[in-house]
Amino acid sequence: MKKAFLWIIGIVAVLCLAVFCVWGGELRSLATVEKVGDNPYLYQMEYKAAYDLDDLISKGVDTNAELLQYVVGRIGKGLPISMKSSQVADENGEMDTFNCTSFQAAKADGEGYWFGRNYDYFKNPTLVTLSRPKKGYASIAVSDMSHFGYGLDKLPDSFVRKVNCLASIYAPVDGINEEGLCTSIMALPKQASQQDTDRPDVGTTVIMRLWLDRCATVEEALELLETVDVRHDAAVGSGYHYMVADADGNAAVVEFDKENGWKTLIVRKDEDANHMLVTNHLLSPQYYTTEPDPAVGNPHSKSWWRYETAGAYLAERDGTLTFEQAQECLAQVHWKDLVWDNGTVEDTQFSNVYDQEDPSLSLRNWNDYGTTVRFEL
Repeated sequence: MKKAFLWIIGIVAVLCLAVFCVWGGELRSLATVEKVGDNPYLYQMEYKAAYDLDDLISKGVDTNAELLQYVVGRIGKGLPISMKSSQVADENGEMDTFNCTSFQAAKADGEGYWFGRNYDYFKNPTLVTLSRPKKGYASIAVSDMSHFGYGLDKLPDSFVRKVNCLASIYAPVDGINEEGLCTSIMALPKQASQQDTDRPDVGTTVIMRLWLDRCATVEEALELLETVDVRHDAAVGSGYHYMVADADGNAAVVEFDKENGWKTLIVRKDEDANHMLVTNHLLSPQYYTTEPDPAVGNPHSKSWWRYETAGAYLAERDGTLTFEQAQECLAQVHWKDLVWDNGTVEDTQFSNVYDQEDPSLSLRNWNDYGTTVRFEL
């Protein structure tokens, strides 16, 4: 009897060891998923599993469905795991576009720069992911958890439900790395880049993960951009432009020319300016307009009003802000209980100020401007 018991213990130990050898990094990552403070819809995770961006690029993954399938393959290693995104178009092939504001501004109370970012969308939970890859820069990145299957009625409140959080490593919507490089994404309706050359394809958020992991400066980010084709998921019905900014005060907005084979367009921060701002309309000179125009942006999201309002706030201070002013600039253009025609409600899901001199994130969730949560590397 004792011998049989020892055999069982031995078999269990071997199985546990085998599981840990196969899923050790994933299990360690899931063990760090936790709610932040008393906010039921804000979570954090330290990503400890291995991931291979070169392998992902080699697969030509350029749609949300393909990305989630890739993630499932990496996580499941043959097991039947399912993962779905809520980022899908409606019956007209369109999606209600999320609306965002991003800026870089010089610090008024010290050296360096702030990177500010509002993410306005329907009410979803938020995940902050800390990553320290063996090959690449450590980073803090923020994700809308609806991109990998979560919602207000589905939260990572059990071990099984935490599994989808592992997809966040490939799905940042903004972030900062240890070198102070920041990036964020802003939506543009019907502007889904479909670059198609002989370069490898990367999807909507994967390009941002590449920047965070591999680039220390804006120039490096733009050089990396020349080695890949950025392809947005046309099935979602929305395209995007990006902002990248580094700790030296350089900044640029990356756009794509739908009239010229989705050629990359770069709008740089003026050399004599202390700030740069972007919302949800094109800034490239051949398309830029001061009047709302659905051909180049999102009038419904008040993109032009937000650009003018935040721009005036920045200009009045010569693009030089204190931390509190950086937060206030974002508060000036936030959404609060915006009810759409279909009855859904849009809010500013999170409002972030990144410190590019001392890489860190100060986050306010869902217009709770009395509570700031700080994340450090």
